[in-house]
Amino acid sequence: MLAGKHILLIIGGGIAAFKSLDLIRRLRERGMDVTPVLTRAGQEFVTPLSVSALAGNKVFRDLFDLGDEAEMGHIQLSRVADLVVVAPATADLMAKMAHGQADDLASTLLLATDTPVLIAPAMNVRMWDHAATQRNLMTLRQDGITFVGPNEGDMACGEFGPGRMAEPLEIVSAVEDALSDGPLKGKRILVTSGPTHEPIDPVRYIANRSSGAQGAAIGRALAAMGADVVFVTGPADVPPPDGVEVIPVQTAKQMLEAVEAALPVDAGIFAAAVADWRIEGASDRKLKKSKDGLPVLNFAENPDILKTVSHMKQGRPPLVIGFAAETNDVLSNATAKRARKGCDWILANDVSPETGIMGGSENAVTLITETGSENWPRMGKDAVARELALRIARVLG
Repeated sequence: MLAGKHILLIIGGGIAAFKSLDLIRRLRERGMDVTPVLTRAGQEFVTPLSVSALAGNKVFRDLFDLGDEAEMGHIQLSRVADLVVVAPATADLMAKMAHGQADDLASTLLLATDTPVLIAPAMNVRMWDHAATQRNLMTLRQDGITFVGPNEGDMACGEFGPGRMAEPLEIVSAVEDALSDGPLKGKRILVTSGPTHEPIDPVRYIANRSSGAQGAAIGRALAAMGADVVFVTGPADVPPPDGVEVIPVQTAKQMLEAVEAALPVDAGIFAAAVADWRIEGASDRKLKKSKDGLPVLNFAENPDILKTVSHMKQGRPPLVIGFAAETNDVLSNATAKRARKGCDWILANDVSPETGIMGGSENAVTLITETGSENWPRMGKDAVARELALRIARVLG
């Protein structure tokens, strides 16, 4: 039960702050105690009186308020909660968190806390997509900060894209996951991620454009729901999630060996973009230009990891999930792939260059099962991962 859990809610300065009023109400409906902290910019969007009335608690605002410091110093305030929630988390607040800046009450609390932190980003789409924000996002994830959202949609500024704060009930669900053991506690789940590198010689290799972002997001989402995650990753651009068992590999053959060694598991999610071919007899020396013309590279087929696991007679996971990255006829190709591979589910996506999905921050997938297909809207890869993790939790019970 979550009744009696103490939430420290930091409300940042953005138009989405109005949603925080409903968030307070939803948290209190579930018996949670909410102590609100309102930034100076946040006060431009919601009033301390309305926040206090809904929370049933005093609103903390000023780092240098002598009365507040006497009643409850900011260090104590940062540590008595069961969970710190930042909603909305503006680009400014994320930057302060990522760089350890503490120049107001909210940022000081976030730097001083030893309590888990959940943040709900909210900002203009250009701000969210900016390289600086994406660097801060990566830093915060590496620091163990949990995210919910942002969602994609119309914004108050008139633009459209990722950056909308998650809805209050979505945040409540994330709070419940953070404070409970999670619906996947006790389940061991294997995730493969990233590309594979197939050597041509000691300095050259065959690869693809996969960043590993979707696989890493899936690993984070499963771990947040309590799963024991084994994360087998090729040389990805995106770092692996915290709190999981990481097994780094380079080639498809190495990945298959790591997968087989990790079994048995309750579910296997094969999100890695495994190279279909390798060079047969890769050179142990760097290939040089020659007057004899171009070198001849003989290709050999790599092991099909998804098919191998799906057709195991012993040790097959109860739930096997694959990905189908397609550039044309996405639904028909992915449906045929599910039947050919023998897996339970396939998540199909269009990775044509114009979609920006391969290596990007978003995904648009179609879930294909034996009962049919379901299109999911385009959303951030974290949101896709969370939705997939929820579906897995329902199946594994």
